[in-house]
Amino acid sequence: MTFAEQTAGLTVRYQRRTPQLQRLVEDVGVVLAGRGGARMLRILNIRLSRCTVLSQLMRVPLPPLVTPRVLGVDDFALYGDTYGTLLVDATTRLPLTLWEGRDADQLSRWLREHPGVEVACRDGSLTYRQGIAGGAPDAVQVSDRFHLWQGLSRRVQDIASAHRGCLLAALPPADESDSAPAEVAGNTAKDTRAARHARRLFEAVQALTRTGRSHSSLARELGLDRRTVGKYARARTWQEVMRRPPRKPSTLDPYLDYLQQR
Repeated sequence: MTFAEQTAGLTVRYQRRTPQLQRLVEDVGVVLAGRGGARMLRILNIRLSRCTVLSQLMRVPLPPLVTPRVLGVDDFALYGDTYGTLLVDATTRLPLTLWEGRDADQLSRWLREHPGVEVACRDGSLTYRQGIAGGAPDAVQVSDRFHLWQGLSRRVQDIASAHRGCLLAALPPADESDSAPAEVAGNTAKDTRAARHARRLFEAVQALTRTGRSHSSLARELGLDRRTVGKYARARTWQEVMRRPPRKPSTLDPYLDYLQQR
């Protein structure tokens, strides 16, 4: 029932909950959202559906936007090749706003509307660099640790892959007693079935590529996919084709032994 008479601090017009109860519903909704919030409120003898909890959550006003001194700018994938832009307060690590697309003009407009940014953390995108320079020309543009490590690791991986065949030649000269294990290890890597298959395909594709034929005709003759032919044609050594990306760590790693046992 709605309240017919109003009592300051106890009732609000057109509401079915007291202000204190309304704040409780909003706080539970902020922490647990719809389903979890409805289950928690049911324990407190407040029976609301998940949709009602979400609707009350949407009524909570957002905190006022305070322009940060250190602003973080990064993109994120919405779906496929569609990206969005996310602005974060780098000091509190709280998100400020986001929008679809990676537009320099939109970023410049936001910075002009919210002056006070002194440092801007971004990736190596030219779009964000132009947007920050246009909206906050006095701000210092820096790269955060994540993008520095990401760029460095990718560059090291590309260089190591490109010069994989030269690594053994770059090793310092060793004694005769130390040369045997290295030679055995090298021969073992070259004598695997996968290595022989990769070397055979690499030599066949490279020999046919020098004739000037297209990748499609080579794929039909060798019975391979066109992308596979292109990969072998672009490689400078057959070891590059053998490269496998490192396995990413998983949350199941501590339990792999138990899972295999089961």
